[in-house]
Amino acid sequence: MELSAIVFGNVSLIRINMKIHYPCDRARPRLSSIVTLALAMILAPVGAVRSQPLQIAPGFPEPLTMSGVSGGPNNSGDCGFVSQAPNHVINVTQDLPYWRIAVQTAGAPSLMIQGPRGRFCVLPANAAAGNVEFSGYGDKGIYTIFVGDRSQGQHPYSLSISQKRN
Repeated sequence: MELSAIVFGNVSLIRINMKIHYPCDRARPRLSSIVTLALAMILAPVGAVRSQPLQIAPGFPEPLTMSGVSGGPNNSGDCGFVSQAPNHVINVTQDLPYWRIAVQTAGAPSLMIQGPRGRFCVLPANAAAGNVEFSGYGDKGIYTIFVGDRSQGQHPYSLSISQKRN
């Protein structure tokens, strides 16, 4: 509240400035802000959530298991159809003398791995098998893993990572 007084001879004028807050005066989000937020949530890539890097180093608890859905809209050429974003991202913080990544699923699976030494495409030993496996030395670095399907199918899968040899 603001109060001011003006005196003219024997007449006094008092002026009071008050701000009255009505319930309808409360701050309202703008429609454009709401629309922008909604679009960002809808258009955000699902892969961003599932691609948070998993940190591993020698001695990690075994086996590490993850799951997801194989396949996707992108034809990788030699490694079947994969999703736009990797199914998994792994950060190997120290060299692994040996590691094995195994996928069990239905359909015609493939495993595409991009890592410090390049890109690898792994197909099942038997065309009718639903299992694929990558193993060997694991260099320190970031690995992006795509679980694909050569027949454009999409199937639930289980992926496990281990340091034990079969």
